[in-house]
Amino acid sequence: MGTFGGKKLPVETARHLAGEKSMKEANNSGQELTGQVAVVTGSSQGIGAGIATKLAKHGAKVMVHGLEREQGEKTVAALRASGSEVELEIGDLKIEATCRKIIRRTIESFGRLDILVNNAAVVHRGNIENTSVALWDEIFATNLRAPFILCQEAVNQMKRQEDSCPAAAPSRGCIINIGSVNAYVGLTKLLGYSASKGGLMTFTKNLAQYLTQYRIRVNQINPGWVLTEGEDYVESVAEGRGPHWLEDAVKTRPFGRMLLPEDIARAALFFATNPMITGAVLDYEQLVSGALSEL
Repeated sequence: MGTFGGKKLPVETARHLAGEKSMKEANNSGQELTGQVAVVTGSSQGIGAGIATKLAKHGAKVMVHGLEREQGEKTVAALRASGSEVELEIGDLKIEATCRKIIRRTIESFGRLDILVNNAAVVHRGNIENTSVALWDEIFATNLRAPFILCQEAVNQMKRQEDSCPAAAPSRGCIINIGSVNAYVGLTKLLGYSASKGGLMTFTKNLAQYLTQYRIRVNQINPGWVLTEGEDYVESVAEGRGPHWLEDAVKTRPFGRMLLPEDIARAALFFATNPMITGAVLDYEQLVSGALSEL
């Protein structure tokens, strides 16, 4: 049995985290993204760090982004130790200038931009009765406005750059938005978050249609319940479920374990390396969104 944040993990989750499951990639040294450059927002930890690590492992140069410098530097140090070429940008995505700076600094550092992963998000609690206008605006500023600004800046670069990277053809660029299964209805205590992710899903499809003229692809991943450092804190402390919440949570998962950042990262790699898919939304969850209860 493995550990996560100092806690024992249910056996199936531990096996997967340790790479003992058969879902390991057949070729762990694949370099499909050699020569390509990626930006992953919110990648100092959690799902974002998993995606940044996966893209770097497969040859991409990566701009890591986060809010906390100390955590960001730890992630960057680990990636550099494995031989990856990465840089770090710290900044609040609610600020327009920060969004534009991330893209521009990536171009300055690496000379091009092939992949943008809009992963950063805030998950504030609130329903219709207790969500303030200020909180609503904060959620949308990070979860929907920031991806819009980042995409605007990224597209400006992608559509102008030459197809000088063989691995990029026939696609000129790739945008991957990280949504949530809450986009469809969502938990009532996540009104603002759910609405922002629903908006992101429509944004993804509308943008994908428009950008076909430039051969820039746009897809979205809607993760379900994923075990991250942040989720562990929310469930054990903020939600008051205590240190053994994970054991109870796993009992509700049909396939015997929690989803992990590695799972979402593999889906991101699929979208990044498949040049013929755009406008797709992948619900990465163990339960079917919209299914009716049998009770």
